[in-house]
Amino acid sequence: MPTHGDREGTTSMTSTAQPSELSPRAEERAGTGQTIATVERAADVLMYFAEQRAATLGVTEVATALGLSKAAVHRILTSLRGHGLIELDEATRRYSLGIGAMKLGMAYLERIDVRTVARPELTALSERTMETATLSVRSGWTRSYIDQVTPRRELIMSVTLGVPYPLHAGASSKAFLAFLSDEEIDHYLAQPALEQFTPATLATPPRLRREIEEIRARGYASSIAERQPGAASVAAPILDQNDRPIAVMSVSGPIDRFREETEFCASALLQTVRRLSERFGHRSA
Repeated sequence: MPTHGDREGTTSMTSTAQPSELSPRAEERAGTGQTIATVERAADVLMYFAEQRAATLGVTEVATALGLSKAAVHRILTSLRGHGLIELDEATRRYSLGIGAMKLGMAYLERIDVRTVARPELTALSERTMETATLSVRSGWTRSYIDQVTPRRELIMSVTLGVPYPLHAGASSKAFLAFLSDEEIDHYLAQPALEQFTPATLATPPRLRREIEEIRARGYASSIAERQPGAASVAAPILDQNDRPIAVMSVSGPIDRFREETEFCASALLQTVRRLSERFGHRSA
């Protein structure tokens, strides 16, 4: 029997589902997450440009390499262009790093201190080789030690910080000389006389030119008692973005012990200076 108020004798119950609403805090978290993801993608795109040797890149290349859609890459590049970090060649529709990216890099390099940056690597190099690791900087036609780390063993080599040495005597000096420009090398070797520190010092232009070629070919200089009797060493430069030596690191020890470990020390040294060179904008071939 129909109940009062029912038209068809049945009770019809309907409910309208209300859309779920995020709390303000949840919405804020969601928005923050999206913003972070966008920033990360933009950073990935910018770093990809910085790491490539190609002068320009297309949208498709970047999208494929980073696993992003072309639409997403295009939006990111447009945003980066707005800040001068990326430039577009209208004729080719290809992109390259912009003046803003260069400003960021230069600001970093102007604020970075080679001794501060190199210190942890210097310590690690000494611990790895169990020999003395040094850091030198150049001033004109001389260079000086500015830091050293000595190993914990009975017989070690030690240097005096701040004393200037010419650029032809010893591994650290030759590592600077070899990576100067040809014009600078010619100027240095044109001196009337080069000081002979020990009988092993290379003090004639022909011998030094041959040595420079070898140093450039293998990436490091070596010395057996060329400046200091009884001492042997290997040294290699920390290079900047223009392939110029910012500083030189070396590993040194007593001759008798060092002869047997030269190759190992040279290998460890090269790995170290390559890492540091990257910090200063250098790109390995």
